[in-house]
Amino acid sequence: MEKRQYGRTGMNVSILGLGGAEIGFQGITGEQADKLLGSALDAGLNLIDTAECYAISEELIGKTVRHRRDDYYLFTKCGHSSGIDLPDWDPALLEQSIDRSLSRLQTDYVDVIHLHSCSEDILRQGDVIDVLKRAKEKGKTRFIGYSGDSSAALYAVQSGAFDSLETSISIADQEAIELTLPEAAKRGMGVVVKRPIANAAWKTGKLPEDEYPREYWRRLQELNYDFLDGGLSESVGTALRFTLSIPGVHAAIVGTANPGRWLENAKLLEEGLLPRQQYEAIRTRWKEIAGADWVGQG
Repeated sequence: MEKRQYGRTGMNVSILGLGGAEIGFQGITGEQADKLLGSALDAGLNLIDTAECYAISEELIGKTVRHRRDDYYLFTKCGHSSGIDLPDWDPALLEQSIDRSLSRLQTDYVDVIHLHSCSEDILRQGDVIDVLKRAKEKGKTRFIGYSGDSSAALYAVQSGAFDSLETSISIADQEAIELTLPEAAKRGMGVVVKRPIANAAWKTGKLPEDEYPREYWRRLQELNYDFLDGGLSESVGTALRFTLSIPGVHAAIVGTANPGRWLENAKLLEEGLLPRQQYEAIRTRWKEIAGADWVGQG
């Protein structure tokens, strides 16, 4: 699988990473997690992204692939209490959360810890950033980052404090392409994209039952991309290839609890990046249709 230099970090990450939310929330067994993660690593993936609030995701990752720690880069996030009796974003909470993540993941360090979508106001106070800096100084993480969108992400990037940005970009979510990616590139930051296929919000042909992808569904009704009328595999492939064709993007995180689905996603990238004409057509359509309120969806 193609790999890209992750900003100034020196890491060479696979362009497709595995998101850990589904691993935590879909009730899979340790055996299933071992099959999923093992097959992904065997196929050339080397980036796993999880978070403190993804149920048992960290535990399953630690239990199943700790013996292969040198085979992958490990990203996690902090900020939500998720069982710790302290308010979200409290500095003491962050310190406890980071230590708990390392324990769950059965590792001495992670490669990146991202602040998990905190507000610009909280970022400006500086305490949460200081906690991550101390974690880096103590060797608990190699690099620190911010996970989020819009003005908060822009502030995080421009602060100069972070090595990494995790943000939402897709055919239905393109604010970051002009707002934050150029600023991140100036500073040599690594950029990993979440929700790179807009949760495949179009897959059922009707408004999704889950609230999470509904905003993307609404936008896609107006954008009316012609390639969404084809088969699901073809349309998902086009969407994923679009995201990975954006200058400044180093990797895209796709979540699944199905080992077969991971292999399918990897196969979608065999055609490479989108042809320039098709990429520009998607961008032009966005610029023509997108409303001022079509901001990044964290």
